[in-house]
Amino acid sequence: MPITFKIKIMQEVKKKIIFSAIGKTVKRLRGNKSQFMLGAEYDIPSSVLSDLERGVKDPQLTTLFKLAGAFNISIAEFMQELEKELPENFSVNEE
Repeated sequence: MPITFKIKIMQEVKKKIIFSAIGKTVKRLRGNKSQFMLGAEYDIPSSVLSDLERGVKDPQLTTLFKLAGAFNISIAEFMQELEKELPENFSVNEE
């Protein structure tokens, strides 16, 4: 298997891991609030929230900032929460 193809596959796998971690983080931080209510209050379409929570959407940076604000935390704190859902020693860089 060519090395470039192998790298591309690993990049896709890592993306899926990140998307899944984002989804778990959003769902955990959202708690009992519905996607519809959260979206309506913070100008995030509920379809975007649904896609994020299912791990099928790459969020825009502005969406991540809106979510952090919705959860009353900084973007740095949101990233710390996200890291809790990633595998130990996870890195997007090739080693």
